[in-house]
Amino acid sequence: MDKLCIVDRFEDDYAVIEYGELSFNFPKELLPMHINEGDVLDFHIIVDTDMTIKRSKQIKTKMDQVFKNED
Repeated sequence: MDKLCIVDRFEDDYAVIEYGELSFNFPKELLPMHINEGDVLDFHIIVDTDMTIKRSKQIKTKMDQVFKNED
């Protein structure tokens, strides 16, 4: 049987998710508003390639500025 992500409980701003033998905290703000303990979650993760490239360029620019100032 496949492992399921199940909402075990809520603690402050987090949902405690059980995944097989593992438990982890997940920000409630990233979950649907009407989620309940015992709900089974189905995650679909998408990599935002455009944002990844943008952030990489921003970091490179900042690093170039830092190392340029060291000369």
